Amino acid sequence: MSIQSVQSVQSGHTGHPSHTGHTEPVVRLFEGDADDLLSMNSYPDRVTLLPGAGGKIQPGERLRVLWGQDLLRDLLDSRYRTVVCGVNDTDNSHGIIAQLVELISTSQWSSRSVTSYARMFHGSVAIHAASDKEPYILKFDLDSLLILGILRPSGRQHFTLEDLRRGFGTITKMLHDRRERLPVATVSFLSAKANRLVGDGGAEPSFEAVLRTMYEAGFRGDVYPAPSMWRNGQIGVFPSYPFPAGLERMRAGSS
Repeated sequence: MSIQSVQSVQSGHTGHPSHTGHTEPVVRLFEGDADDLLSMNSYPDRVTLLPGAGGKIQPGERLRVLWGQDLLRDLLDSRYRTVVCGVNDTDNSHGIIAQLVELISTSQWSSRSVTSYARMFHGSVAIHAASDKEPYILKFDLDSLLILGILRPSGRQHFTLEDLRRGFGTITKMLHDRRERLPVATVSFLSAKANRLVGDGGAEPSFEAVLRTMYEAGFRGDVYPAPSMWRNGQIGVFPSYPFPAGLERMRAGSS
């Protein structure tokens, strides 16, 4: 603690010295004693949020990462017009798409009809367009919300990063100059119950690899981390992608 800080405490004032030498007041977050009661060390499920990339602001050149927000609640609150998620032709009862079609009052879809439609689509493609590149994007219009479902390739139990690259490349084209489909959000495809994402070696890829794949495909919407990622409070995370340039310098061994 600096001499100035010690003097401030002894004189009954708390704060941090600014670059001008004046003491800045410490902002209290909660009423009463809650600041002390909510110490981060008492909660295993938490994130440590770091400042995002600085510099000149370039509109439309980042993915926003919604740490601390509930995607399902935000969709039901009509904060987005479009959402991206996975869909398969086997069983979607455990995916977020099932919750959406059941909870949104204007929906005419059900988990079973979503799966049936995906199966019928795959069957039609096998007959009429077998040489087309997968994955395909299925649209489910719930009136108040448009779901863009990346269809898991037929005969596979998982997605790959290449599937996401192609899928988000198509989705970017579907969103281009369609302002009525914005704002848009997507799941992270990590820790998925119905449509698992698999990287090299059979394990899930990193969140950074997923963000990079979406970004390089042209997607610029909001990304919601998986709930399981709340258990990494010991690691700093960023609120947007691309990450600050300092991260690459650190990886290269520079301070």
